[in-house]
Amino acid sequence: MRIWDIHPGYLNRQSLLGEHRELHGLVSILVNKKKGYSSHPETLRWLGYGWALKQRHRELVCEMKLRGYQDKSPVRTKSNYGTWPSAFIDKPHIQLALLKDKYITREKGRIPLPKNVEELWRHHKYSVLARDPNHYRDLGRAVAGNAISLQNLSIDLVRMLRCEPNVGGIRNALQHMWGYVSDLPNKNHNGEINTWSLKKLLLYTQENVKMSKQPYLIQSTALSDLMVWL
Repeated sequence: MRIWDIHPGYLNRQSLLGEHRELHGLVSILVNKKKGYSSHPETLRWLGYGWALKQRHRELVCEMKLRGYQDKSPVRTKSNYGTWPSAFIDKPHIQLALLKDKYITREKGRIPLPKNVEELWRHHKYSVLARDPNHYRDLGRAVAGNAISLQNLSIDLVRMLRCEPNVGGIRNALQHMWGYVSDLPNKNHNGEINTWSLKKLLLYTQENVKMSKQPYLIQSTALSDLMVWL
C-alpha cells in the first residue's frame, strides 16, 4: 500500500488508478478501525490526517478527470483541517527515482519524470506562481543559478502544492497558461476571459492543451492541480 506525495501527473494510468483504490482502502481502515494493515507505515503516517487524505483524493480525481476517467466515490474525512503529515516514507526525489525504475518497460505518466532540476521546476512553475509569486521568482533564480538540489527542490514543491492558492494567484497563473493556447479555435470560447469564472478558464485551457498537445503545458502540474481548489 502506498500513497504518493509527488504530483499524480507523474503516475501512469495503472499507478494513478491503483493509488486511488489504495487510498479508499486506507480510508476504510482508518474510519472503520480495521486491524488489517493497521500497523502499516502508510496507515500510521496518515492516522489523524483525514482532511489531508481527502485533499490527496481530490488531487488524484482531478488528474483522473483530466485523463478522461470519472470518480463516483468521494472521501469525506476531515480531521486535522489544513494539516498534512510532516513525514515521508520515501522523500519525493526517491519517489521519482522509484517510478523511473518501475516505468523502464511500462507506460509513462502524463508528465515525464524529470531528468534534472530544470525539468522538475518547469513542470511545477505555474502551480507555484498561483501560490506565491515571490517564491516563484526565488525558486526560478535558484534553479537558473544551480543553487538548489533536486532533493531540496522536490521537497519544497510537494509542500508548496499542499498550500491553498488564493483567487488572485489562480487567476494570474491561469492567464499565463491561457496565453499559450488562446489563439486556438474553439466554439465555446466567447467573450473576455476576465469575465469567466476560474473553473471555466481552467476547463477551456485543459481542453485546448489536450487538443493541441501544447508541449509546455501538457507537462504542467497546474493543469490538474489548480482544479483541486476550484
